[in-house]
Amino acid sequence: MANEKQFKVNTKFVATRNVKEYRESIASWVNEHDVVLEIGCEWGTTTTRIAPRCKKVIGTDISQECVDEARRRYPDLRFEVLDAFNVPAALALGEQFTKVYIDVSGLSGYRSLLDVIALLNMYGTVLRPKAIVVKSGALKHFASHCIPWRSAPGEPESIAVEVGAGAEPEGPIITPAGNGCD
Repeated sequence: MANEKQFKVNTKFVATRNVKEYRESIASWVNEHDVVLEIGCEWGTTTTRIAPRCKKVIGTDISQECVDEARRRYPDLRFEVLDAFNVPAALALGEQFTKVYIDVSGLSGYRSLLDVIALLNMYGTVLRPKAIVVKSGALKHFASHCIPWRSAPGEPESIAVEVGAGAEPEGPIITPAGNGCD
């Protein structure tokens, strides 16, 4: 059961729908003190837009061909081959990343929503950046329908209802705000 003593990720997650929004976020989320990891850099175009706004940026892609092309186009920037789901390889880059940008094409549909959330949780937990910006229309849509629950002042943080496996609770479930669900 969850409690207040559990580890909590303090990373902010920023969901963007498309390349335009993804790149527009740079002005708001990247500053001169940041060390940025870009995952899914392809040929390095977004990496070059991040670079002048931060202390350091490393662009990564799963494709050796894309990394080779990015290095050819932008020899002054660092590009490395990296599988987005290989977090130990990201750690091996040897940097304390303060921001992470993720543009992985296969993570844009609803069928990949759990993969996106898992990826964000992994990077948030292991790298602990201040923010992760991800290009995922499905995540942005999902997040726009989420509302974090806040207990009323003086009310308990949550009310747990113990229910046996497969059993339905008896009577209405009472939330801290005093609303019943039938």
